[in-house]
Amino acid sequence: MIEFYNQPVYVKNGDTIILETPQNAVQAEKSKQAEKSEKSTIAHKIIAAHNISKNPEQLQLKFDCLASHDITYVGIIQTVRAANADFDRFPVPYVLTNCHNSLCAVGGTTNEDDHVFGLSAAKKYGGIFVPPHIAVIHQYVRETMASCGKMILGSDSHTRYGALGTMGFGEGGGELVKQLLGRTYDIKMPEVVAVYLTGKLRPGVGAQDVALSLINAVFAKNLVKNKILEFIGPGVATLSVDYRMGIDVMTTETACLSSIWATDSKVEEYYTLHGRPSDYTQLQPEPLACYDSLIKIDLSQICPMIAMPFHPSNVFTIETVQKNAADILREIEKNEQETSQQNNFSIQNLLLPNGGMKVDQGIIAGCAGGMYEFIAEATHILSQHAPEMTDAFSLSVYPASQPVYLAMVENGLAAKLLKAGVVLKTAFCGPCFGAGDVPKHNGFSVRHTTRNFPSREGAKPNLGQSAAVALMDSLSVAATAAKQGVLTAADSLLSEKPNVPSYYFNADIYKKRVYIGTNAPQPANQLIYSPGIRDWPNFAPLSENILLVVAAFITDAVTTTDELIPSGETSTFRSNPHLLAEYTLSRKVPGYVKFAKKVANWEETRKTGGSLAEIADNTLQRAFREIPQTEQSANQLTIGSVIYAKKPGDGSAREQAASCQRVLGGFANIAEEYATKRYRSNLINWGLLPFTLPTADNPPNFADGDFIYIPKIKQAVQNKQTQISGFIFPKNGTNTKIIQLELAITDDERDILLAGCLINHFAGV
Repeated sequence: MIEFYNQPVYVKNGDTIILETPQNAVQAEKSKQAEKSEKSTIAHKIIAAHNISKNPEQLQLKFDCLASHDITYVGIIQTVRAANADFDRFPVPYVLTNCHNSLCAVGGTTNEDDHVFGLSAAKKYGGIFVPPHIAVIHQYVRETMASCGKMILGSDSHTRYGALGTMGFGEGGGELVKQLLGRTYDIKMPEVVAVYLTGKLRPGVGAQDVALSLINAVFAKNLVKNKILEFIGPGVATLSVDYRMGIDVMTTETACLSSIWATDSKVEEYYTLHGRPSDYTQLQPEPLACYDSLIKIDLSQICPMIAMPFHPSNVFTIETVQKNAADILREIEKNEQETSQQNNFSIQNLLLPNGGMKVDQGIIAGCAGGMYEFIAEATHILSQHAPEMTDAFSLSVYPASQPVYLAMVENGLAAKLLKAGVVLKTAFCGPCFGAGDVPKHNGFSVRHTTRNFPSREGAKPNLGQSAAVALMDSLSVAATAAKQGVLTAADSLLSEKPNVPSYYFNADIYKKRVYIGTNAPQPANQLIYSPGIRDWPNFAPLSENILLVVAAFITDAVTTTDELIPSGETSTFRSNPHLLAEYTLSRKVPGYVKFAKKVANWEETRKTGGSLAEIADNTLQRAFREIPQTEQSANQLTIGSVIYAKKPGDGSAREQAASCQRVLGGFANIAEEYATKRYRSNLINWGLLPFTLPTADNPPNFADGDFIYIPKIKQAVQNKQTQISGFIFPKNGTNTKIIQLELAITDDERDILLAGCLINHFAGV
């Protein structure tokens, strides 16, 4: 079904794979480099057109457009203003959407206050403002901003428009700040992996099934981490554009950096349908293109799939779950109880007497599931099988934009869904991040959305609540609804592909509701602030020496951004750095905030001339007895907290995962590796040192509550040292230990870290 070739691979005329033999490996590598210099892949061509550096391997990229939603845009604009008080215009088209917290039930006036601020910013600086309920961020960009050969940077991890010939990068807000300030996105040229599609999907198999199969094949093995996926091969032509976009948006969950697809007449029809025929260009690799590796997927062999809790890579065929539900659910319970310490999490009641399982809820929503074709096909299943919805199972559908919703109304799909007992809602990303349709305690939801991380559905383990989400294609979600909540694969109900009524895009809604001020800033317009919007605190530059206190020690294989800073209702406080920071690691390490604040108070005591001698912490006193007096003064030494995690940062691009640590007095992370480039960039942009442990030092020789003293860290960063030595003062014990850390950073990253954060760097602090 899926084959991986971890070697340089040539593709001739976009459809013939040529594998190099081992004896030609040296020549193949030379050829690969030659092909790279000729920019033979689609990715290389697009990147070359946006790279302003003279080095094709050390990129400095400028993007054509930017996109943010209402969890991130206030912080981004506040950061820009703090970094440059004279900032007066957005240099490129920048869309501010309001799809993430539009319906939150907490926070008072905060949500609408932020939206008012966003509109005032769009007017002042010349941006685009999409009001709540009109479109989710990625659907709006697809329908109005994508263009073949463009590059778009978004402050959301699912910024993926490759199916439309646009390379999308999802990053933390700091990277958008750099673009707004005229700087560049700096990375080494990533490897390009061909995703070679053959065959044709069978009836009942959808885009999410392909995506989950791909994620299952590559995520755990890190096969495409921080690489670019380029979709080619004869199987591409068999997929509709909606199907391509549905696969493409989920590539984020493979840990890749970006994606791009070969384009054809179907993509041309999409742009024409949306009133932008000139934005289409045929994109194909050169007649002989070289890729760093290749993934071959036979679409005809893909089955209905399900990503069971609590990760998009925990993938099974639906048939496997039906046959082995008891064992699989038992393992899920065990893992959740171990990682969240929630002993009352139980889903055994979902088992059916004759095998299989039932679920409580179905959702089709957002940038992954809310597209027209997916909803239309789900409607076909529900219409054909006349389900009798019960009070024990609910199905909600969120069209990804009002134009999609309008088309559903005009061609009768909306009426059919309503008659089937479906709840129709407006464009909103809530089900994807825990702010809408939260299941009951111990509930189980099947969703065509993007993620199913722990607590991503909105439950609060710190209050004894747990729930579970599984990811499935809209076809199988509808099939499950047709069977009143019994987990069902769509291919068991479909013998042929459903007929989909033609889609006609109507831009009238956007014309009447969206503010478009690109290239028309109004400097006299005032930003409209509210009580919920607060400035960033001041952050000190890197000191000569640092004393780090381990405030969280996480040994899970992967730590998601949602565990570092929970999504859902906590995001209501996104525009108040201090208030949001109160939720840092709240669901994973409940004592983290209190402990980090205690450490920060120690530092504040020293800054204000106080003495630490009276603080009743034996390890702190011991550390100050052993640290040389000449290295202890307030202008020489800073005390701060540090988080250790094996592999932190999987998932969301939200920079709050790092900024909240910094607000609480954090100075560093220590990890075996970082799950994503975007999380590591967030750490650096907020002045947190991204240490890694040498392989020989794993597992770490320190523990929760230990102190780590790193002398001359500023000098080490200035001198471009990659090997960093320090001393561990154990909380339990009296022997001082040596620690060896690694710090691999670029010159630009070094400057930001020395300044203390991105704001200081650009403001010249």
